[in-house]
Amino acid sequence: MAKYSTENIRNIALVGHSGAGKTSLAEALLHAAGTTSSKGSVDRGTTVCDFDPQEKALKHTISPSICHFEHRGRQINVIDTPGYIDLLGRTASVLPAVETVAVVVDGQAGIELGTRRIMETAAKRNLCRMIVINKIDLGDKHMGRLLNDIQEIFGKECLPLNLPANGGAAVRDAYFHDAGDETDLLSVEAAHQEMIDQVVEVDEALMEKYLEEGEEPKAAELHDAFEKALREGHLIPLLFTSAETGVGVNKLLQVLAELAPNPLEGNPPPYVKGEGDDAEPADVTPDPDAHVVAHVFKITVDPYMGRVGAFRIHQGTIRTGNQLFVGDHRKPFKVAHLYKVQGKELQEIPAAAPGDICAVSKVDDVFFDAVLHDSHDEDHFHMSSLDLGHPMLGLAMQPTRRGDEQKLSDALHKIMAEDPSIRIEHDAIANETVLYGNGDLHLRVVLEKMKDTYNVEVSTRPPSVPYRETITVAAEGHHRHKKQTGGAGQFGEVFLRVEPTARGEGFEFVNKVVGGAIPSQFIPAVEKGVRQVLDNGAIAGYPLQDVRVTVYDGKHHSVDSKEVAFVAAGKKAFVDAIQKARPIILEPIVNMHISAPTDSIGTVTGDISGMRGRILDQRMLPGNQAMVDGQAPLAETISYYSTLKAHTAGEGVYTLEFSHYEAVPPNIQQELVSRYKGDDED
Repeated sequence: MAKYSTENIRNIALVGHSGAGKTSLAEALLHAAGTTSSKGSVDRGTTVCDFDPQEKALKHTISPSICHFEHRGRQINVIDTPGYIDLLGRTASVLPAVETVAVVVDGQAGIELGTRRIMETAAKRNLCRMIVINKIDLGDKHMGRLLNDIQEIFGKECLPLNLPANGGAAVRDAYFHDAGDETDLLSVEAAHQEMIDQVVEVDEALMEKYLEEGEEPKAAELHDAFEKALREGHLIPLLFTSAETGVGVNKLLQVLAELAPNPLEGNPPPYVKGEGDDAEPADVTPDPDAHVVAHVFKITVDPYMGRVGAFRIHQGTIRTGNQLFVGDHRKPFKVAHLYKVQGKELQEIPAAAPGDICAVSKVDDVFFDAVLHDSHDEDHFHMSSLDLGHPMLGLAMQPTRRGDEQKLSDALHKIMAEDPSIRIEHDAIANETVLYGNGDLHLRVVLEKMKDTYNVEVSTRPPSVPYRETITVAAEGHHRHKKQTGGAGQFGEVFLRVEPTARGEGFEFVNKVVGGAIPSQFIPAVEKGVRQVLDNGAIAGYPLQDVRVTVYDGKHHSVDSKEVAFVAAGKKAFVDAIQKARPIILEPIVNMHISAPTDSIGTVTGDISGMRGRILDQRMLPGNQAMVDGQAPLAETISYYSTLKAHTAGEGVYTLEFSHYEAVPPNIQQELVSRYKGDDED
């Protein structure tokens, strides 16, 4: 039997901008709950959650880490997450495991870009949110302004449950209404009244009693309405704390244990069944006696424990010895050991109830976003798609040591298993492997892990731009392939016509040969020769696209005609036609969506114009932010990440998505053609 029932479980993600103190807050909570005998230090590298050597060196979290503690009969699972903007994809990957996100804000730095981004992500995931203002011990001179900024940017529903007092040396409770009314901001009574007014709006009976009878509800009466307000986003509680001094930490523990929603109260998990347009919500409920449905949200590849999969149970009870399936795999695995995760430590348990967060080890088939289940009736369930961002910054890699190609491949597979926010592509045309990440730091972390953990060193360079070739007018081509070698010869003659098609239509091959001028069995050979040119290009070595090729005539020989002859004839006839059809080089154009501080927008629009781009739209956003939409050639955006960071003091972010192909300017085409001819001569 599971130690904790579902109603006594709380799942919380600590999120927020880098440097806000999330890991220190997790340490303070663990210590206050009595789980650890002393509070760990980020500076000394002794925290439960930041145990990785890279994290200790950086003194920042770079991968989500799980811990848990008990308080007032509740089991509280906490996931500490990275705050670097480059690593927010890793943070977003664990959000399906929790009901509540606690957005930690540095009380001195205020609202930073990471705060905005993660608040938006949590809102999209329909998660309960609370804001924890940390570092109040460093002074209260900014607290009033910070409270106003939070309400202006995130809404008037952001209301304090406690308030700093004595210059951040204490807090006063505005929910449970402790004694002591003096605070550094508004009065406890005023904060208490605002909070009640907000909460009762979601409960008609409570509101009627409050308004008509003038009777103020007690804390116990407010609980259900409070939870509903949290679930609907009608209330975003604010709590003031200091992870360093412990001020407000006990009050935060009380709020997590008594007010945060349990898995029975949170919004239903976003499971769907079916694919694409046919997908529909799946009925997954936290019933301990139902079939098991669990979601894998984190993978760790450990040299001793093998592949460790951390998962959240959404339905059913998992016990040691259970047989579970991974997704649509037909072969089950046995849960030989079931673990609770405490940083780097795995603590064995016999069973876990719906809502709990656990892990299994040495299961090679488990993967990120997999659904674990004990019945093939559930194998069509999957979690609705996660928005982890689209990796923008790419590096082409190759091992510096000869013979390390397989080691590189193995390392990349393990890193991809652990980090779902990276993307790896192999460009067969350019013969390069490209690693895509969400910024310089993200890529640096991956490359350092590759070197330190897997002993693979690589050289890097910007990835090749996927240029394409096409034609602009119709033309005809002809070639006769004739070869006599003393015995049986080779003969094939082809007449064909090329014409441009609409951009994006690709390639079309049409056979209009009549009268057996080219026997039907040789037509595929002609197409094969044409396709060889398509792959390798005709003027600069880039693939050809948006071309229709029509074979309309030819000649054959009853003895000497062979497939190889018509392959050669088709290839040469196609090249002949292309040269007459005014070939051009196309470059990929991407849509750019840039978010930056308002005072940087002039520079951002200038950047786009300087990249041969165009502005499509720009608009102001709350909180001194603006959005610019534009288009630019992909080749011009390769180094834009660093440029935008420099121009916006690190606060600008952008996404790219492919839009279409356009012809390159004549000077660039000439440069690409000359480079290709020079390479050929070499």
